[in-house]
Amino acid sequence: MSDTEMVDDIPEEEEKAQDLSESDVVTKYKLAADIANKTLNGLLQFIQPGKQVVSACAFGDSVITKQCEQVFKSKKIEKGIAFPTCISLNETVCHYSPLQSESVEFKEGDLVKVDFGVHIDGYIAVTAHSFVCSAEPTKVSGKAADLVLAAHTAAEAAVKLIKPGAKNSAVTDAIAKVAECYDVKPCRGVLMHQMKRFVIDGNQVIIGREDTDHKVEGFEFEAAQVYTVDVFMSSGEGNPVQREARTTVFKRAVDQSYRLRMKASRYVFNEVNKRFPTLPFTIRALDEKQGRMGVVECVKHDLLHSYPVLAEKEGELVAHFKYTVLLLPSGTVKVTGVPLNTEMYESDKVVSDEVKAILALSAKNKKKKKKKKKKAAEAEPTAGN
Repeated sequence: MSDTEMVDDIPEEEEKAQDLSESDVVTKYKLAADIANKTLNGLLQFIQPGKQVVSACAFGDSVITKQCEQVFKSKKIEKGIAFPTCISLNETVCHYSPLQSESVEFKEGDLVKVDFGVHIDGYIAVTAHSFVCSAEPTKVSGKAADLVLAAHTAAEAAVKLIKPGAKNSAVTDAIAKVAECYDVKPCRGVLMHQMKRFVIDGNQVIIGREDTDHKVEGFEFEAAQVYTVDVFMSSGEGNPVQREARTTVFKRAVDQSYRLRMKASRYVFNEVNKRFPTLPFTIRALDEKQGRMGVVECVKHDLLHSYPVLAEKEGELVAHFKYTVLLLPSGTVKVTGVPLNTEMYESDKVVSDEVKAILALSAKNKKKKKKKKKKAAEAEPTAGN
């Protein structure tokens, strides 16, 4: 039986917990992940040379919305887009989700990065995938192949290292080792967050690339937690900067308030409070004219956090993979992401034995062996002794 068929059997009483110790929560995470994976597969088929990026972004958001409408029909719970569909090309690193009037076309050979999130009752599943755009299946070589394989290999290695008792620094170290194998650079400033209900960017983080100016506090992973694996690899120096492209993705700053003056600003703020109170959204979901005008005053007065479009130097390339992982009693489970056909990517780079050993690790938790009970005759004296 599929998760979709099971959801209406979940008891209606209020959840006792909001983490993976509660089976209903696990079901919601897995259902959100199932919708994310279906959406990703749909986008991989939709994207073709000659199509507009904005059309693909709108398609992704539409699939998420329609799929979410099919679950929990009998219950009033929030569900839908946890992060709007962003599709970044070539040197553009992330957050490109253009307006209709500002879109670009997919071209043959573009290195495409698809990125979005889904939530069911606030339980979030995010994913990202990279591939080379082509009208027909075509083998990829050169730096595009190296980048896709490096980002994918590093993300898979990270999954193996996120388990109770392990340290976040081990994940950072593994990403660096994979990058060295492929002669590429992890992007600076990338943080992989713990996720909680309605929280896409929790406080406990794994840094994708550590250096003198970029460090995070060390910690150990714990059972029943949820994390994002988020890996960017660059053919350049890995120093993304803000692009001139319009920022279209924002998130409500829940601890801020201000009396807005412009009508368009009040329209945006009211829509955000009503439809996107905690999770990121795109102004494509609003009236475009009012949205473009209204976000300016909202950002100026810190009512919205922005997700600017970031990019490497022109001519460089960036690949991106993102998974959602659940630390369940049975082990770490990667619930988002679709398989990469690695046979279509040809590289002369060799993965080290150390990285191969990480990839060979089991994601399942070791079962504790139960001590055998001593026989009664050996454990207790008989009545005659």
